[in-house]
Amino acid sequence: MKACYEKYFRDNLPHIFCPGCGNGIVMGAWARAMAEMGLENEDCVAISGIGCSSRITTYIDLYTLHTAHGRALPFAIGVKMCKPDMHVFVFSGDGDCAAIGGNHFIHACRRNIDMTLIVINNSIYGMTGGQYSPLTPTGHFATTAPYGNIDPAFDICKIAEASGATFVARGDIYNVRQMIDLIKEGHNHKGFSLIEVVSGCPISYGRRNKINGAPALLRYIKDHSVSVATAAKMSAEEMKGKWPVGVLYKTEAKEYVEAYQELVASLQGGS
Repeated sequence: MKACYEKYFRDNLPHIFCPGCGNGIVMGAWARAMAEMGLENEDCVAISGIGCSSRITTYIDLYTLHTAHGRALPFAIGVKMCKPDMHVFVFSGDGDCAAIGGNHFIHACRRNIDMTLIVINNSIYGMTGGQYSPLTPTGHFATTAPYGNIDPAFDICKIAEASGATFVARGDIYNVRQMIDLIKEGHNHKGFSLIEVVSGCPISYGRRNKINGAPALLRYIKDHSVSVATAAKMSAEEMKGKWPVGVLYKTEAKEYVEAYQELVASLQGGS
């Protein structure tokens, strides 16, 4: 483990994440997945937008881009188009990806460009004051929803599948071993891969929703996560308030960079 962290992290720790924040768990799981896959730093790039989770790129020792709010995916697409052999990872939050970055997200899925997007879903805007996000569950509380959120929440995994992503999975910060395996499987898949990670923000989300403290938030996530196999046997009523974890959807389709390169080759051959 020590060698893993020395290889994939810069010498600028400690990080800024609050005690009990899930972002550090995700960052550590990603590093362990990298080590298990044997990826070299110089062959990889990590890109993020704005938000607590997007700070991950300031700590990991790869080629990195810390971009504008919601704009991580367009930058990532540019990198992949110019450097097709690079392993591209994108870190985003529920607000960064599903709100201001929502349109970019849909079209990145549609193009099926080969990269791995990790969306850390803590159901809140943590960095900017605790506003509710498009993934905040209905009825839950935030600074902008002091009487409860009345908006229906997006299911970002269903949006990804409907938009054309060819690998869609969900993990959580309690089941770290599963998260590591999902990151590895998503990366090894040829095409656009989404891994949603159900996370927790003890400060901005937990306090307002009476889930007090990081251990309680972890237990809440554990109690509401259901394996894909178990979820398939449960009724809609039984699944209310819960979410399936595991690989939710996987298929094969033409990858965007390959399609583009074939088009270029055909035009060059025609001239």
